[in-house]
Amino acid sequence: MNLLELPALLILDVQKGFDDPYWGKRNNQEAEGNIARLLTEWRNKNGHIIYTKHLSLDPASPLHHRNSLGTEFKEITKPGDGEVIFSKNVNSGFIGTELESYLKKNQIKSVVITGLSTQHCVSTTTRMSGNLGFNTLLVSDAIAAFEITDNKGVKHTADSIQELELAMLQKEFATIVPTDDLLKQLSQQ
Repeated sequence: MNLLELPALLILDVQKGFDDPYWGKRNNQEAEGNIARLLTEWRNKNGHIIYTKHLSLDPASPLHHRNSLGTEFKEITKPGDGEVIFSKNVNSGFIGTELESYLKKNQIKSVVITGLSTQHCVSTTTRMSGNLGFNTLLVSDAIAAFEITDNKGVKHTADSIQELELAMLQKEFATIVPTDDLLKQLSQQ
């Protein structure tokens, strides 16, 4: 990975509603801390920082658009003044938002994706980013997954979901990189 320009940092849906037991067991409790480390670096370099906020239309969701507490950003990664926020009510950060046009208008060709949750908005946004032609980096330890039960009633752990999602996204849609490697690469520029 050679970063000629500082990519935009995308922070997807790091909202208080993801702390609700509704989602089940979660992996990678360090995700928000790693996102905060990346956020500090991007702020220090005056890079583009873009947030998405999920405003669900499902009344049962902790991220329901009328649930003001659940839709709030977590303090550790809260947007600062001038940082861009795109609200959405589907998984992809590109559908129903101005994300793609913002990136193109600002001549941003590369993005670094972080956020919640791996199997939902992170995976969908990563796939679309790659399909739209952006050089996409997905930070493997700055995302987190939740356990799921499949159509056969089999429960899959959050760790197994994370591992399989990363395997499916690697090369086809994104380059997978851990926080420390990305920060090291950025410090050498």
